[in-house]
Formats: sequence, C-alpha cells, structure tokens
Amino acid sequence: GGDFLILRATGDDDYNSYVNKLCKTNSVATLIIPDREAAEDPAVAKIIEKSEVIFIAGGDQANYVRGWKGTPVQSAINENIRAGKPLGGTSAGLAVEGEFVYSAMGDKPDDKNLSSTDVLQNPYCKRVTLESDFLRIPHLENLLTDSHFVKRDRMGRSLGFLARIMKDGWSQFPREVAIDEKSAVLVEEDGKATVVGTGKGAYFLRSTKPPEVCERGAPLTFREVNVYRVPSGGHFDLGSWTGDGGTAYSLSVVRGKTESTEAGTQIY
Repeated sequence: GGDFLILRATGDDDYNSYVNKLCKTNSVATLIIPDREAAEDPAVAKIIEKSEVIFIAGGDQANYVRGWKGTPVQSAINENIRAGKPLGGTSAGLAVEGEFVYSAMGDKPDDKNLSSTDVLQNPYCKRVTLESDFLRIPHLENLLTDSHFVKRDRMGRSLGFLARIMKDGWSQFPREVAIDEKSAVLVEEDGKATVVGTGKGAYFLRSTKPPEVCERGAPLTFREVNVYRVPSGGHFDLGSWTGDGGTAYSLSVVRGKTESTEAGTQIY
C-alpha cells in the first residue's frame, strides 16, 4: 500500500507497469535524474524523502556515481535507508548498493563490458574504477555487489576488484555479493537473506589473505578466496557470513588464471 519510487538517470517509466503487477501499491512513479544539476534540485530530494520504497533501475552506474554522489539525492536515499524503508536495484542499480562500487567511470560509451580476462591480467587497467561510500546500507558494509554474474562471466573480475580493494588499503578482508541474471537476494532487516528466481543464484565471496601480486601491468596472484554459492531457495546470513542449501569452495588466481577447489569446474 505504499508509494513506490523508481530512480534512474536515463530511460522512461517502463518499470511502472511491471511493479504494478507485482504488488498492491498506493502509487508507482519513476523519477529520472540525468545529471548533477537535476540532483541538486531541492524538489527532487523531497520527492525521494516522501517515497516509501526505492528501486534503482539498471543502466550505467557511472551515471549514478557521477551525477548523484555528493548531492541531496545521495543524502535523501541514505536518509530513507536509515529510516528503514525498503530499497532494491537491478544491474547498475544493484552495483551501487555495496560500500564498495565498481563505478565503470573509466568506460567509454562504445566499450564492451569489462571482462574478467582484462582485470586478471592487469588489475590496475584504466577501466577498473572503484568508489566507496555512495550508499550506506546495513549488512552491505565492507563489500561489493554485482549482477549478471554467471551470464557475463564476472567471477574473475570480481576477484580482481577484491584484490584491488585490499592492495589499496580500503579493507583488510573485503567481501562480495554477486547475483546472476534472473536471480535475486532478498535481505531482511536482520541481515538474513533468501535467494529466489530462475537464474544460477548468488555467490558470496570472502577474501582470507592479501594478494601476492597485484600490480599495474602484471597478472594477478591472489589465493584462497572463500565462496558460498546459494541456489534458488537457499539462504545466507550476512551477519555471520554463513549459509544453508548451498555449496562451499575456494578460488585462487595464479598468474592471472583462476583455479577452484570445486570438482568439475575452474571458475564457478
């Protein structure tokens, strides 16, 4: 019965009809905030503050970081989070939800998705642009969030991002919540999560030791990253970093090549 607000930097209101089919709402609206000028408008922040659910659309997360960080829009979203209002996002909208964000600000409009191979061979390549402190969501501290995970083969680049965060001194042991296409992770107020959907589920990564080699122009060596893969119907507790209904294994990168302790697979 609440007022559901979709935020995006480009596009139109095509999420509205989809949301209307999912649940009973008082209203559904889309607010397009294309640049910093719009994000500085006090009326925009007031619209966000009055909403009761926020969903950040897909697109290009660079637009969100470049256009909204340090503005009343960022403040209003974080105030809603502090008030306990539900928040979600898909694709780029998911990518900005963790404390650490792959901002894609080094990309050009015609670039393909940053590949795992690119990052593993050079974790300091110019397209690896990382940000922090955009949104402050309980239970998503000290971690990255990512989407399209198996579909776009993003495990390798995620390992590179984690290694960079450690090497650059942002965190001793960063983590990641990585979600495949057609999957979602539903996190309750207490940090307990359920994985739903028809995709490959979600992957919960936790680093255990610093990278051995994480240098500009050199292949990455980074060992013993713990992974817990949760399929649809499984659960994970972000507080204790434990799950049920899933599979635990470890990944290492040696000279840019990923190795897994899980039998029958090298990456996932």
